[in-house]
Amino acid sequence: MRNRLKTALPAVLTAAAVLAAWQLFVAVTGIEKWLLPAPSDIGAALWANAGLLAHHTWPTLRETAVGLAAGTAAALVLAALIDLSAWLRKAIYPLLVGTQTVPIVAIAPLFIVWFGYGFLPKILIVALVTFFPIVVNLAEGLRSADADMVSLLKSMGAGRWKIFRSVRFPHTLPYLFSGLKIAATYSVMGAVISEWLGASAGLGVFLIRAQQSFAADKVFAAIIVITFWSIAIFSIVQISSKLIAPWAYGSDEETEGGKSK
Repeated sequence: MRNRLKTALPAVLTAAAVLAAWQLFVAVTGIEKWLLPAPSDIGAALWANAGLLAHHTWPTLRETAVGLAAGTAAALVLAALIDLSAWLRKAIYPLLVGTQTVPIVAIAPLFIVWFGYGFLPKILIVALVTFFPIVVNLAEGLRSADADMVSLLKSMGAGRWKIFRSVRFPHTLPYLFSGLKIAATYSVMGAVISEWLGASAGLGVFLIRAQQSFAADKVFAAIIVITFWSIAIFSIVQISSKLIAPWAYGSDEETEGGKSK
């Protein structure tokens, strides 16, 4: 615990220094609040709009959760298909990379045209944003499974499912959680982008309304909420990874323990 506090202390001090300098700059220059609000103004806006922000947060979180789950499920299926066939890897993998060169804001309007303004296009956008880092990490994890262990199990008469369950899948878990951590940081952003294109509630809707009203303090307040939930989802994935695949973090913990001693 003490080591974690020491690790976090530089970041906390840096953030405090930036906020203090920001507050002082606004006070000295007298810049308009609609252009650059002080941190104290943002805190006041966050407090004053807490209920409204909570109302808009739940639709965004629902879209994030369902979209992330859908993206993860699709990534699991496609990674398994890629692993089964070298031909499929050569055929599909370059297409996956190519799709990432297209901005999500360019694809999202098509989903609205095809599927309307309901819940479906929003979860599809989140799934699309989170899908790529998961499938890439999963494919790499399956590909790098211990070949000697796989050969040993084959020589003992183990079938494909037994090998997958005993060797390949456990080996892939750290890769899965590595991809999920990246996807977690994108998931809330994907939900917010989907709400910009058409929604009646959500943090994206709150952002647009605040922007149109030139309420920069409310924009910053929404950004704080979005950042908080992105970090929260990332932390949930991080904690889950250490509970489900503790062997992937054993060496780090032992090293830290050795240093502390």
